[in-house]
Amino acid sequence: MMFGRLSLPQLLFAGIMGIAGGIYIYQPIFEQYFRDQKASKKVELTEEPEEKLMLHGVEL
Repeated sequence: MMFGRLSLPQLLFAGIMGIAGGIYIYQPIFEQYFRDQKASKKVELTEEPEEKLMLHGVEL
């Protein structure tokens, strides 16, 4: 084996550690994003029935 070259198991290990580290670091950002998405969907669902009660600008 040549010096300065990594073997396949070493490359796989480094890749897995890099992905795991990225997930660990960015996990709070992803959690906040998904919480915001759920909150905005709940707001849209609660506002939707009020909009359906309007017909040509007249409240039913």
